[in-house]
Amino acid sequence: MRQFGEDFAAHIASGATTLCWCWRIMRTDGVTLGFTDHDVALGFGGTAFVPAHGLDGGEIVQKLGAQTETSEVLGVLHSEAISEDDIALGRYDGARVESWRVNWRDVEQRELIRMDTIGEITREDGVFRAELRSGQHAMNVPRGRLYQHMCDARLGDGRCGKNIETGAFRATAIVTGKPDATSATVSGLEGFAAGWFSHGVARWESGRRVGIEETIVRQDGGTVVFDRPVGDWVEIGDTLTVYAGCDKRFSTCGGKFSNAINFQGFPHIPGNDFVLRYPGTEDRLDGRAVVR
Repeated sequence: MRQFGEDFAAHIASGATTLCWCWRIMRTDGVTLGFTDHDVALGFGGTAFVPAHGLDGGEIVQKLGAQTETSEVLGVLHSEAISEDDIALGRYDGARVESWRVNWRDVEQRELIRMDTIGEITREDGVFRAELRSGQHAMNVPRGRLYQHMCDARLGDGRCGKNIETGAFRATAIVTGKPDATSATVSGLEGFAAGWFSHGVARWESGRRVGIEETIVRQDGGTVVFDRPVGDWVEIGDTLTVYAGCDKRFSTCGGKFSNAINFQGFPHIPGNDFVLRYPGTEDRLDGRAVVR
């Protein structure tokens, strides 16, 4: 059974409560927002909780064991707080949500009821419905490494060790056209070989997508193709920083980045064809690496 603080428990036991819900949303881009279903703004913990138009918490189902508990928040979209563009752009994906039960007459009497992560968000007719997933959801995330030929590090991270903040692997590009929803023509990549940024990453530095990272599927000269639609939120003149791409192969790591010593894959693992074939008289069986 949950144990509440003495003052909060006494307020509940009084039989005449003045309670409301407060939600603190902490987005992955560092923005923190506060909302309440009360009709007056409240504040505590350094966050202002503003009345949300039609924001309402759904039913919470408690489960035993390590099962993921889910609930939802239903609300009306309005530009001052949660806009449809921000949801569509993914700014709330993976955001942490604190659900507080608060005595609105004395906000010092409050309890943190749940700590969740925003899962799926649906939008329809100006209303959004956000799924809240409990902390047990993290147990569904794969941990550890896979033994595979391809590298499983992110280019430029601590395991990769390659500095990609140099002019050879980074460039600033400016959008000059929008051929279709998933691609853009840009200037600023003229000094690089075709395909240099394929499988790379782009970070928007201006415009409506500012701060959002995209995966580059393909780059051919001044045409950049992304892995998801961007056309509705990109305008000519928007700027982005693009980073060289890596296809995770051992040959690319050594040839393109001179970083084979830090390759985080297992290129010498024999494939299924080698494991299942019959041994031959010409096979090298002296313990050295077999590279295919």
